[in-house]
Amino acid sequence: MLSVTSLTRRFGDRTAVDAVTFDVRPGRLTGFVGANGAGKTTTMRMIVGVLGPTSGDVLWHGSPLTREQRRSFGYMPEERGLYPKMTVLDQLVFFARLHGFSAPDADRRAHELLERLGLSERTGDVLETLSLGNQQRVQIAAALVHRPMALVLDEPFSGLDPIAVDSMVGLLREEVTAEVPVLFSSHQLDLVERLCDDVVILSEGRVVTAGDADALRREGPVRYRIRLAEGDCGWLRELDGIRVLDAEGSTALVELDDLAPADLLTAVHAKHAVTEFAPVVRPLSEIYKESIA
Repeated sequence: MLSVTSLTRRFGDRTAVDAVTFDVRPGRLTGFVGANGAGKTTTMRMIVGVLGPTSGDVLWHGSPLTREQRRSFGYMPEERGLYPKMTVLDQLVFFARLHGFSAPDADRRAHELLERLGLSERTGDVLETLSLGNQQRVQIAAALVHRPMALVLDEPFSGLDPIAVDSMVGLLREEVTAEVPVLFSSHQLDLVERLCDDVVILSEGRVVTAGDADALRREGPVRYRIRLAEGDCGWLRELDGIRVLDAEGSTALVELDDLAPADLLTAVHAKHAVTEFAPVVRPLSEIYKESIA
């Protein structure tokens, strides 16, 4: 378990990160979201030791994180941190060797990652000659090359096309064992929605929401989507115990107050044939908006 406890960072009179506390659980992808300037990058830099905290702790399984443990982390900064004049393969082999890999093992591991990321034909290319998307793939490979015990990824999917995102996500899923916690930040809420097991929402340097993503989606009033075989759903607004959030033609989204789902279905079915009656979970975008409001 990777934990941050009351992590704080001040720059002069400005508090960029204010007593931030959350856990990144092993074997799970934790989405770290917030507006520009919310403190995500500063928090991640403190976790990996690039920036020292003003106060607070970073813990590994309940004990303060040591320098040696940090060395085994995989970190992908938002700004690319690779060597633009080096070839792709030499770069990855170099980073693996820094982590104690033998030359043959480093070469084998680098080729493995590049093949899985669709870059096996670009091993001899100088990094700066690659497209920005392919440079991003090499950056994630550099974070993974030493088989890290934890991953901290700052905007890993920025600038990637959907195919590249799927390729990178597939690789992460393969690499993340039951022991490896992963923290990644992103402005793409739809992507975080699809990928994350847990979510941490930061606003103005403070955690405003954190927890299991599915549990957070289930919080609040119960919603149902109703689809009629024919006819208009507008009459649902006259029913007691529900609120109609949206109604267009034969489809409506309703929120239940004090009416049981079975009673609602009975009332609707008494007037029209029903082709769909299904619960709807709140999207992450709505949870995010409510959290920072």
